[in-house]
Amino acid sequence: MSDQEPTPAGLPAPRQPVLRREVGPVLLTLYGLGTILGAGIYVVIGEVAGAAGLLTPFAFVLAALVASITALSFSELTARIPEAGGPIDYSRQAFGRPWLSSAVGWALAVTGMVSGATILTGFERYASLFIDVPAWVTIVTVTLALGGIAVAGMRESAWFMAITTLLGMGGLVYVVWLAAPDMADAPVTLAATLSGFETGMLAGLFLGAFLAFYSFIGFEDMANLAEEVHDVKRNLPRAIIAAVLISLVVYGSVALAATSVLSPDELALAHAPLVAVVEAKGHPGVPLGLISLFIIVNGALGQIIMATRLIMDMGRDRAGAPAILGRVNPITHTPVIATVAVTTVVLLLTLFLPLKTLANVTSAIMLAIFVVVNASLIVLKCRGQPEDVPNVPRWIPWLGLLLSAGALVTQAVFMATGGQGA
Repeated sequence: MSDQEPTPAGLPAPRQPVLRREVGPVLLTLYGLGTILGAGIYVVIGEVAGAAGLLTPFAFVLAALVASITALSFSELTARIPEAGGPIDYSRQAFGRPWLSSAVGWALAVTGMVSGATILTGFERYASLFIDVPAWVTIVTVTLALGGIAVAGMRESAWFMAITTLLGMGGLVYVVWLAAPDMADAPVTLAATLSGFETGMLAGLFLGAFLAFYSFIGFEDMANLAEEVHDVKRNLPRAIIAAVLISLVVYGSVALAATSVLSPDELALAHAPLVAVVEAKGHPGVPLGLISLFIIVNGALGQIIMATRLIMDMGRDRAGAPAILGRVNPITHTPVIATVAVTTVVLLLTLFLPLKTLANVTSAIMLAIFVVVNASLIVLKCRGQPEDVPNVPRWIPWLGLLLSAGALVTQAVFMATGGQGA
């Protein structure tokens, strides 16, 4: 979209503020890791363990399979169509249906807001270990603070997320280090569990994988920074793949560590599961709890930024959102009005919906979006293959579409049969 549009008199309109390219590859990868890690292992590992039991590590691997295939599709699409709307623009160029693009945009925006609320609910759980104040006070204070950071600027937000991501990674490495002696018996335990595999365990594995899938949500948020990244066609695809692979290694290691120290039931009942693991090893949980607070708010900030960029894109292009939401502030170069709106909705969701409901809603919407994204790449690849973008094999988007659709159908079956438990 041009920065200048002719006025009725034929004169150029004043130049409108635009997003600035100020994020490099390392900062972008750390930003992606922050959105993924903050949304996952610190918040929902107890829920996953409660569903999958000793198969919790496999639940994370299964969820990673679904997420990583679609991440490869995103890696090509972000280079083909480097615009802040991400899936909105992918579906628009692939199918040319304005209603579909608007539906995708609002579904993603809702996902970002619901996911942000999920993370902040987890934050309140950890914060309650250190701060004896009403839950709503913590939630309101932190949510408004994150909204302020998102308004301040993208570089400021990215640096905040990079620092907190490194702190969070350090905390997870600490958990694995403490659990290392117990992890020696993990292969034998997992083998014994698999040897006695039953149908009921399969249902638990799939339900756990569906909940664990929420832990990988975040890499798609990186697509919404396409207009703020240096050398976007090179850096953004690489950063997406790197963030997902690092997350898989971290999640698998931490899930194995946690289930080696505590039983799945103990993890499911723990108010702050990873803190409980550290304390079970005879070490104080306060340092990890404090680190957890930073990485959790990190993920919430990423979701707020993602939702605001989507709504800004729709408002700017007059494609399903009021034009006022598409305005970029000339001082901060951020969509201030959209950020305020998103922050308000996140706050309300956090105050009134429980964690498990939020996580399941987020996962269901994202799987539906992943179906559309993979279908978009299939259509675009049939039209041609640009030379200056990554060329993922054609079977990747097909497999991504089938896996995402299959996971969505599986969740629908759980809901219909009451197996979801939410």
